[in-house]
Amino acid sequence: MHDSVTGRTTAKIDVRGLELSYGGFRALKSITASFPKDRITAIIGPSGCGKSTFLRCLNRMNDLISGVRVEGQVLLDGVDIYSPSTDLTWLRSRIGMVFQRPVVFPLSVYDNVAVPLRVQGVSDKRKLDQTVEESLRAVGLWEDVKDRLRQPAQKLSLGNQQKLCIARAISTRPEVVLLDEPASALDPVATLKLEDLLWSLRDRYTIVIVTHNMQQAARASDYTLFMLGGEVVEYSETRDLFLSPKDARTESYVTGKLG
Repeated sequence: MHDSVTGRTTAKIDVRGLELSYGGFRALKSITASFPKDRITAIIGPSGCGKSTFLRCLNRMNDLISGVRVEGQVLLDGVDIYSPSTDLTWLRSRIGMVFQRPVVFPLSVYDNVAVPLRVQGVSDKRKLDQTVEESLRAVGLWEDVKDRLRQPAQKLSLGNQQKLCIARAISTRPEVVLLDEPASALDPVATLKLEDLLWSLRDRYTIVIVTHNMQQAARASDYTLFMLGGEVVEYSETRDLFLSPKDARTESYVTGKLG
């Protein structure tokens, strides 16, 4: 099932036999999948199928939930991120994350982007200024905010707040960006702009996006992974999955009969 994905490009993240349980409930069951380097992979499936839980396994965000048990491997460039020797600060610097609703800090536009750099110990103002500008330019926000960098980030529109969150996520120059339904709070125009932004970033970052919007997956991803009941049902190039799915359950979902 996965050869159509991994056989054509270099894998950035390899997931092998991943299981996740909350107490006695198995939320993820024997997931094996590879995420190609510098491409966009969408994860789709009905509510409660484990999409967001799976995404959060890719940077150990589920560690924050008590009672969670994870088994299996998640390899980032061959390094098992669940190894006891893995430094979480190192991991989070390589894998950025953007959530459903824009999570802007009660700080200025500038400081929102600079926070992760300061956490890493960057204090040189020239370096901070340069990286903040580069990050804001990368998400197409610089021209809008360059004259109000010291204004509160909450004054930006929702769409621009989400762009700011992406700028913050890439400020430390990660290699992977995870997005958990990043357009769910946005209007259709802002959603399309966000998709264009992701497409413009795909040559520099490995992007994994969870979305409930199948049209978004079809428009804005190279590969699509379909989940059901905590399992991977089908994973292939996006065009193939939507136009000629191999599993009857996938066909039912993408044609609106399931979910």
